[in-house]
Amino acid sequence: MDYYKVLGVDRKADAGQIKKAYRKLALKYHPDRNKGDKEAEETFKKISEAYAVLSDKEKRQQYDTFGAEGFQQRYSQEDIFRNVDLGDILKEFGINFGGGATSFTFGSSRGGTGANPFGAFFQQGGGQPGGG
Repeated sequence: MDYYKVLGVDRKADAGQIKKAYRKLALKYHPDRNKGDKEAEETFKKISEAYAVLSDKEKRQQYDTFGAEGFQQRYSQEDIFRNVDLGDILKEFGINFGGGATSFTFGSSRGGTGANPFGAFFQQGGGQPGGG
């Protein structure tokens, strides 16, 4: 999966452009806004994964260096989402969904557990990294 294409950003996009693209797509495809829509749910998973990688300087560098396939061989789903709070980015823009996939913090310095709350979410329908 090409994370840049998923978010619709250029490979030279800065952190602000990546964040803005994620926010726009997350709002459009969020499961709370698309109840029962499996296609929207799958798209939300992909954009969340893309943002988790491209918003992290180290992961992005690894992705750019090794490409999508090489990156997926080095990083598990848990590694990809470690220290990422997808809920914070939406709250930053005044969006606060009641539950759903964005109401968590994990692996952060603010007391997250390091567990991957997307684990079960991504396992539905195959959920293999990059397999979309």
